[in-house]
Amino acid sequence: MLFARRDIEAAAAGQDDSPAAKRSKPESPAGARPSLTRTEGFAAATVLALFVAGIFCIFLAAPRREFGQILRLPRSLADVRLLKENLAVYARDHQANFVLGYCSIYIFMQTFMIPGTIFMSLLAGALFGVVKGGILVVFTATAGASSCYFLSKLIGRPLVSWLWPERLRYFQSEIAKRKDKLLNYMLFLRITPTLPNTFINMASPIVDIPFHIFFAATLVGLIPASYITVKAGRALGDLRSVRDLYDFKTLVVLFLIGSVAVVPTILKRKRIYE
Repeated sequence: MLFARRDIEAAAAGQDDSPAAKRSKPESPAGARPSLTRTEGFAAATVLALFVAGIFCIFLAAPRREFGQILRLPRSLADVRLLKENLAVYARDHQANFVLGYCSIYIFMQTFMIPGTIFMSLLAGALFGVVKGGILVVFTATAGASSCYFLSKLIGRPLVSWLWPERLRYFQSEIAKRKDKLLNYMLFLRITPTLPNTFINMASPIVDIPFHIFFAATLVGLIPASYITVKAGRALGDLRSVRDLYDFKTLVVLFLIGSVAVVPTILKRKRIYE
């Protein structure tokens, strides 16, 4: 009687743990908004506060007459051209301060998935040239991607599952197939526009990609695209649209470079089948 009474009470409370009841329980809807714990929310707020405080301190050190020119994020090619004209002298006379501010803004934008980093890359090419601008962009892009990786590791799972549920499942299955040659596959993804970089940054810790592989693939894999963007920044007057950066010819070249990264994987599979 005691066990029967417990079963009745559990059923009345909706706590039936039988296999049939578990199968009948509806799963959480795919479109449900992600929920963060207090710890996760506090961690995200702390990172955001540190970035804002750092950028604010950098701007305090800049000459006041330059504030109106610096406090502007480029959102179009017209903005990049305007910033190039306004900041050329400042970037030359206060290079260390400018580079520090540029790096902070770039890393902040990439950490929190703020659109517009491609315009920042164009600006680096316009102000510093291909070599210095390329090094600056690769460094900041890698640092921003790494920061996004760690932030996603803390709080990203519910957000990525909500924004890209199908893409995340596909990515996870592809990673599981390529555990032995994971670096080659990550290099291919970084070099080619197969998957958006924002998604790769957010999803990598969720699908258990080790950070050293993520970092190495990002550092090396972003070089071709960064070179293309920075080089285009040297000729802003000839650039009519951002889409011109990645025309058919450029995409073919990127996929050819990316295919080199996956050749060892293909050859290994061929030897296994033979």
